[in-house]
Amino acid sequence: MNAITVHDSAELAKALSEGAPVIEVDGEISGSPMITLPPGTTLRGGTLRFGARGVRLTADNTLEDVTIVVPDHETAITNDTSVSDLGTLTLRNVTTHGQVLILAKDQVRSGHVQVEGVHVASADVRGRAARPHGFGVDALQGGFTLWNMQADPGVSLTAELLDISAGSAETPIRGSGVFVGGHGDWDGKADGGTIRVARLRTGEIHTDGGIPEGTPDLISGGVFVISGATVENVESVGPVTTYGQNDMVLDNWGAVHAWTATAPVTSHGPSGIGFVNFGDIGVLDVQSPIVTTGKGARGFNLYDGSLDEARFESIATTGDGSIGIQVSKPLRRLSVAGDVTTTGGEGLSLVKGVQVTLQAIALSVKRAGYIEMLEIGGKLATGGDNVPTLEVEGTVDTCNIGGGVFASGQNADAVHLNGGQISLDGVELSAAHGEAIRDTTS
Repeated sequence: MNAITVHDSAELAKALSEGAPVIEVDGEISGSPMITLPPGTTLRGGTLRFGARGVRLTADNTLEDVTIVVPDHETAITNDTSVSDLGTLTLRNVTTHGQVLILAKDQVRSGHVQVEGVHVASADVRGRAARPHGFGVDALQGGFTLWNMQADPGVSLTAELLDISAGSAETPIRGSGVFVGGHGDWDGKADGGTIRVARLRTGEIHTDGGIPEGTPDLISGGVFVISGATVENVESVGPVTTYGQNDMVLDNWGAVHAWTATAPVTSHGPSGIGFVNFGDIGVLDVQSPIVTTGKGARGFNLYDGSLDEARFESIATTGDGSIGIQVSKPLRRLSVAGDVTTTGGEGLSLVKGVQVTLQAIALSVKRAGYIEMLEIGGKLATGGDNVPTLEVEGTVDTCNIGGGVFASGQNADAVHLNGGQISLDGVELSAAHGEAIRDTTS
């Protein structure tokens, strides 16, 4: 199909008004108001620069090989919510300064979103009033946001989302990075419109939510699967790094069959978490280190929902209150190829919308936690004073900790048993200034 080539805003407006099926931008165009692509229209090439919002999609549109620049707080790409069926919206090799925001609300009841390369270079979504709520907190939207907001459970979108990256170390996204969700209730449980994603593959992600210190009820996520989203495979193939207060790195409220991370997972802010689960996951496989450096920033938390198997390369935290691994629900198998280490002591951390005092325990199995098989290839080790390395309030059926359990802090014990059950036969236990095993059951 022959393309109409446009060189300025007047030619662009004319091509749109005349219904050109394919519009190609030559060079850079500025000075245009927001444009709406008619159904079936393809826009490709060049750079479009807007003073406010950018491009609005309708149905069966394609954006390809194009850069769209708007002020960071605006939407570079959005969609017309008066359209009932989005058809297939395709984004291919697209770069934006400004948010990509695709919503099912108002009249939208169906559609498919196909992404094959999107880079959100910068965006600031902190001012968005619409935020999902669950587990005591609101969640900030992402630089890339695909969200079915319809309360009707009969409304369903589908998607394949490949090679989405967001932000940089110099210009992290102010908010979440990649956000995919459906409709949830106030408690964070799916109760309405859904989105089904065959694959979500993310590249390099950098975020800083800019959340004020001490805020208990607002979070963001580097890659965030929200309630009402069902994802067959999440593939975090690029490093994901968060920098701010309450910035989770990888966070799940939805349903994921398999989540694989093959690049580093890093949190530099207070009360961040490398991976946190409130939803349902089949297999979680983190093949690169999880590292957190902020106060109260933990490595991995299974807080709610379900998880069959979790595999990690290694986990290291350094802040006060920064637990390495916390298990609060049943987990069939937990394995770590290397070490789980913490160096911090006691400090504040965000837990379900409340700032609470935690100890930087390497592995904590809470009362409702259950691990059928625990395998640690390296060591469990803590460096903080008055901090046990392994805390068991629940049950661990089978345990193999190849590198042993070590506590080096003052008055720090290797193992605390608080009504829990675990066999540590053959596991080296060492506490430089405390007890190897202490029964703290009250």
